[in-house]
Amino acid sequence: MSASCAWAENRASADDAERSLDQLLRRYYGELNALAFARLRNRDAAADLVQDAIVRFLASCRNGGHGQGGVESPRYFLRAIVANLAIDVARQNRRRGPPVSLDDALHIADPAPLADRAVTARQEYALLRAALDDMPARWRQALLLNRIEGWSHARIGKHLGISSTMVGKDILAALRRCLAALARAG
Repeated sequence: MSASCAWAENRASADDAERSLDQLLRRYYGELNALAFARLRNRDAAADLVQDAIVRFLASCRNGGHGQGGVESPRYFLRAIVANLAIDVARQNRRRGPPVSLDDALHIADPAPLADRAVTARQEYALLRAALDDMPARWRQALLLNRIEGWSHARIGKHLGISSTMVGKDILAALRRCLAALARAG
């Protein structure tokens, strides 16, 4: 039996193979992970890449080693696999663009409403506009000063020459008229 992939090819018992693989991983995992992290700058991606490298290494050993002569040094072969996989990941990232977290992706969405929502909003606006045009001027003015301009009932009352209690009643009546117009259409 050649020295190459001897640790993986030694199939005398499943325990020996498992122990050999465990020794290999304990010996080189940290080094391979550091190499992957240095290239990717992402701990999770580096760990995944090292796992992929180990799987590829094992597949190579099961298929008779690397080329005709087998794997002379598992360490350098694993390092080469990690380096090549890191290059592949970098190329994929350049094609796809940088990865984006879900929280960041929510801010990418187009803030414009969907077409059906825009149509519905225009219809509701037309109904509200018609309801505002049909109500008494004082109701309309009290509602708009309160809801659009943010005026208090007392300030609106002074402006219109009525009590703040009457302002509240006018705003309530105007809101009821608007809601009734929307309810008739919906």
